Order: sequence, then structure tokens, then C-alpha cells
Amino acid sequence: MTGTLYGIGVGPGDPELITLKAARLIAACPIVAYPAPVGGTSFARQIADNHISSSAEEIVIPVPMQPDPAPAQAAYDHAAPVIAGHLEAGRDVAVLCEGDPFFYGSFIYLHDRLAADFPCEVVPGVSSLMACSAAMNTPLARRNDILTVLPATLDEPELTQRLQNGGAAAIIKLGRHLPKVRRILDQLGLTKRAGYIERASLDEGTALPLAEAPATAPYFSMILVQAQ
Repeated sequence: MTGTLYGIGVGPGDPELITLKAARLIAACPIVAYPAPVGGTSFARQIADNHISSSAEEIVIPVPMQPDPAPAQAAYDHAAPVIAGHLEAGRDVAVLCEGDPFFYGSFIYLHDRLAADFPCEVVPGVSSLMACSAAMNTPLARRNDILTVLPATLDEPELTQRLQNGGAAAIIKLGRHLPKVRRILDQLGLTKRAGYIERASLDEGTALPLAEAPATAPYFSMILVQAQ
């Protein structure tokens, strides 16, 4: 029998937001894998630290943090056969993923490479979208509201067009795209309905009206636009 590949959502940052199922499986798996920036530490690993067994073998997946997707895909190409070797030997592998594995999650790329050949189970996690809404103390949507999730990496005309459609919006992957997004929201008259959140659920997190947001944004940041 082969091992099972677990894609485990560890939530947005607060370790107390890890689900009971995620905690149980992380503690039980003999192999724990996670992405980390090249030369940096893994945020997913930090979140799950208290649940990883001291006897577990850890697989670090160094992922270049740059706009060009090719180097990151190469990192998953390299990690997939390493993980497959453990699965073929009958060892379960827990792959840690910030937020939820299937909501823009890094686990998707290993799922693409391995799920057809091995048993795979995805454990949902609290996404950054929910954490940001809670941090703003503002509902995402109600009744017949439409919520649109938009990557800030979209080009300016497309992002503008989609925001013009109305409804509530979550603008993710903000980082260096903050000036572009602020410009669009100002032009559309949406700034007063927008909130800025960074590092949601963490003690050092910030949630405030977009008009009061800093000039630069970290990777872990988001803008929420309320429906009118």
C-alpha cells in the first residue's frame, strides 16, 4: 500500500485557527513538507510548529518569490518525485499550506503532479479572505450580494472593468500592486467603501480604511470593498 498525500490548510497565521483535523494529521504524519521562500523561513511551518512531531522528517520546498512563475514551477517539479518516493514506500505525507489548500494555495501545484498516482486528501483551512473580513469586523456579503475575488496582479484595464461590475470585492496578492489598486479605486469612487488589511489574525496585523493605509504593502495584505 502507498502512503496518502494530505494537503493541509493551516489557516491565515494565528495557530489557534488550525482545525482539529489538521492538527491531528500533522502530528501523525511521518513526513511533513512545506514551501519556503528561497533563503527564508516557511510561514506555514511556523503556524503548524506545535503540531509537528519531533520524529517527523521535514521536506523544505524552496520557492523563488518572483513574478515569473517558471522558477516556482521548477521547485515543485523537483519536490514532487521526492514526495512520491515517500508515498511509494508507504509513508503518509502532510503538505502544509497557508490558508486553504485549494484557494490560491501552494498545494495545488503538488496536487497537479501527484494526485493522479496516489491517494490524496485535502483538509480545508481558514482562508485569508475570512480572516481579513473578521479583522475588519465587516461582513463579506449578505443576501443577494455578489462577491468577486480579484488578484491585484491583473492588468489595470481588466481590474478596472471587473470592479466596475459592482458588488463586493476582495483584492488579493496586493504587495507591490497597491499603488495601482488605490488608483483604480479612487477613479471609480470606491475608496470610501474599501478596507485595507495586512497580516490578518496575527498580533502585528493591521485593519483600517483604505484611505488611511500605508504607501506600501507586504505580500500578506488584502483590500476588501463592501457592496453598496
